[in-house]
Amino acid sequence: MSPLPSAPGLDPKSQWQRFCSLLWHNSDLGFWLDVSRMGLDSGVLASLKPGFDKAFAAMAALEGGSIANADEQRQVGHYWLRSPELAPDAASGDHIRVEVDRLEAFGRDVLSGAITNGAGERFTDVLWIGIGGSGLGPLLMIRALQDPGAGLPFHFFDNVDPDGMRRTLASLGARLKTTLVIVVSKSGGTPEPHIGMLQARRAVESHGGNWSTQAVAVTMLGSRLDQEAAQGSWLARFDMFDWVGGRTSITSAVGLLPGVLIGSDIREFLAGAAAMDAATRVPELMNNPAALLAAAWFHAGDGKGQRDMVVLPYRDRLEVFSRYLQQLVMESLGKKLDRDGLEVHQGIAVYGNKGSTDQHAYVQQLRDGIDNFFVTFIEVLEDPGDIPPLEGENPGDFLDGFLQGTRSALTEEGRFNLSITLQRLNAHSLGALIALFERAVGLYGELVNVNAYHQPGVEAGKKAAAALLDLQSNLEQVMADQREHTLLDLQQKMGLESPEPLYWILRHLCANRRHIDARGDWGQPETLVFIHD
Repeated sequence: MSPLPSAPGLDPKSQWQRFCSLLWHNSDLGFWLDVSRMGLDSGVLASLKPGFDKAFAAMAALEGGSIANADEQRQVGHYWLRSPELAPDAASGDHIRVEVDRLEAFGRDVLSGAITNGAGERFTDVLWIGIGGSGLGPLLMIRALQDPGAGLPFHFFDNVDPDGMRRTLASLGARLKTTLVIVVSKSGGTPEPHIGMLQARRAVESHGGNWSTQAVAVTMLGSRLDQEAAQGSWLARFDMFDWVGGRTSITSAVGLLPGVLIGSDIREFLAGAAAMDAATRVPELMNNPAALLAAAWFHAGDGKGQRDMVVLPYRDRLEVFSRYLQQLVMESLGKKLDRDGLEVHQGIAVYGNKGSTDQHAYVQQLRDGIDNFFVTFIEVLEDPGDIPPLEGENPGDFLDGFLQGTRSALTEEGRFNLSITLQRLNAHSLGALIALFERAVGLYGELVNVNAYHQPGVEAGKKAAAALLDLQSNLEQVMADQREHTLLDLQQKMGLESPEPLYWILRHLCANRRHIDARGDWGQPETLVFIHD
């Protein structure tokens, strides 16, 4: 490779030289990756080579079935989902193939009317109940791939917000009787999908539906949810393999089931991911797009995540992609400790939305404000053929012009940016795009020596939430004596170090008239007196 000028913001000839030297293109995939505006030069790339040699070996071991999550003794096998022949044993490969066949057949039969509700009526809608990656992955599939009038309309319980549940159920109304309800929980014991399931079941049955003929479980075989579904003779159960994490589950039933129910080609989706997997296995930095991405991230943030990743896809159908990447990148890389137990506080913050609409919200600061970010532009070349030029103006030309103009404006100010270009947006290219970022996250995690496949912070949050719910239950028992209590009284009775969690709990209970009244000034907590009515 010829020597590279060292930074963006150079003369046009040097920029062109950098562009030609660093451009990655794969004609079969219809993908381009340009990291020429990320400050990478020959010296930086040479310094990263030893780290990448180790990272390539680690990724090969991961795909070979090594234990990636030592604390859970789990493998990480989302790569096998799109290439079952790579699974470490034949039984796992066969299981994957069988599940994909079952998913495809189930979706086909639902859409054709061969599978109906208990009254023999065709399904009209899908209510999807899933949290985190079990909600974001399906949402991305639907927003990116569903064509108008194709498949079934989707509705989501992806939170435990009662107002959100109310609005979703109200929008379905009488169609709840013909709504396919899909409950997703890997362990089968996560409280959020369980709460959503209870609310959905009550609503379905109150509208004359038959839960067992409308409910589908996506979970690990043998889990609490799987057992409940089996005992209740639910319509279907699909496996969410133990070795698939939520944020990398989109090529499992979590993404494939929505795919078939919107009439998309899940085989092409899997093929696109598999093709990008093959391209990103190449153990050479300059010939591996995921490695180039990881190198750009590493250099931009000095290996410490000191710059945020701003994601600007220039297509409405990819509007959700920045949210999807937030979980994939931040949950994977945001770690307090590295693999050696050293406190490192690693991570890359991700935010963004779509261009060109949202560039008006961001570009002023990105160009002229604090320089603490890099931009990821995502472009799709082919425009739909049924939106013609009118009065000599083509919407796609303007969209492309805004992208190029914003890229140029940032480059002029020496602001880091990279570009990903897709020939077209379809199931195949979406699978490839997701696989590209999955591999880049894995390689970057190896470079900074963190485990990208566990999430102790998330687990700590779940444990803290469970402890507070237990505290609320204990508080309600203490107040059942129907005597007046101050916060200090309750703190002492319950042996707490601070009354603050009691204040938060009681404020919510009183706001919802949950058999507890308060008098006093909520702005002066010491004046409050509570009684159970």
